[in-house]
Amino acid sequence: MRIVNAVAATAFAIGGLLFAIGAALAQSGVDATACASVYLVGGAFFSTGGYASVLQVVNQPRPGPDGTPRQRPWRWWSHEPSRLEWLSAVALFAGTLVFAINLVDSFIADLDAAGEDRLVWSPDVVGCTLFLVSGQLALAGFRRESPDRRRRDLGWWIVAVNQLGSVLFMVSAVASFVRPTTGDELAVGIANWGTLTGALCFAIAGLMQELERPAT
Repeated sequence: MRIVNAVAATAFAIGGLLFAIGAALAQSGVDATACASVYLVGGAFFSTGGYASVLQVVNQPRPGPDGTPRQRPWRWWSHEPSRLEWLSAVALFAGTLVFAINLVDSFIADLDAAGEDRLVWSPDVVGCTLFLVSGQLALAGFRRESPDRRRRDLGWWIVAVNQLGSVLFMVSAVASFVRPTTGDELAVGIANWGTLTGALCFAIAGLMQELERPAT
């Protein structure tokens, strides 16, 4: 479990850093294909972190008959929609996969405004929505505890920072909508800065997660 946690944390830290670099390059006017390549590699790390997060939830120790946490046989997947932790992790992983569609479609050349909004912008918004849903579900799991205890919990801070990143990603997605009449984005600067700051949130949360010590 500690190895899986380290994989998830490292993947989100690297993925977030690469997204931030891609956004900085885009804001600096670097070739769009080069920026898309950086984003694509970052997206692969995000998907790796997303699946590792699912593995953490699926394989975390569960209380036995005597109430003592016990490790079950290792599983690569499960179906547990009644658990907030599982729903949150699956929504996060699904969001990274939808982002992958957005990132791959961004390499398609000569898209008109309608094509950009359908193939690039729409998956971006769906992915951001799934990230927000994942964060809300994770925060809901912490609401059972007292506010003072939540603030002392490293896991709560990790989720909170990630959720801030998700909000910034959504701001970026909305700002990147391509106007059908002009073919221009609504606000290129806001889109790039939203991606950059949101990605840094995920990178910071990934570094924070490196400090977690999950039960084995």
